[in-house]
Amino acid sequence: MHAPHQHQSEPMPGGMTGRLPQEAPLAVPFVPFQHDNPPQYSPEEGLSRGTIFPGLDLPFHNIVNQTNPAHGTLLGEVMALSTALLELGLYLDTHPHDKAVIQFYEHYLEKFRDARARYVKAHGPLMKQDAIEDGQYTWLSDPWPWDYQERMV
Repeated sequence: MHAPHQHQSEPMPGGMTGRLPQEAPLAVPFVPFQHDNPPQYSPEEGLSRGTIFPGLDLPFHNIVNQTNPAHGTLLGEVMALSTALLELGLYLDTHPHDKAVIQFYEHYLEKFRDARARYVKAHGPLMKQDAIEDGQYTWLSDPWPWDYQERMV
């Protein structure tokens, strides 16, 4: 009777076997779990901190972003609401029946549409979808954002 065959890794290109060296440290991953209707920062604070959910706010090297150069501007409002919608949408991917967050999403979506329309009216298109005006494609029209000399409000 033959001894059972022990499986050995086939060598990979470069002589590697596909196994970790004995001294290789292993990481212990942590995935935070969110309960229904988690607390939220305002969209403006969420934009600065990098998340609207305080439970996911894990500052890199304990450095907390507290400023946003666009704060107080129409562009800052659009950016903050866009970030909030992105975060809430990701949350709803895993919690699609959370009615409270669905209401927040709908509320921020309405505010985002209004802020974006006000921005486009005052400063021109933000996205190519905003660049159709009176049957003309205006995406390449002046002025470009860097052509403005003063801070946009």
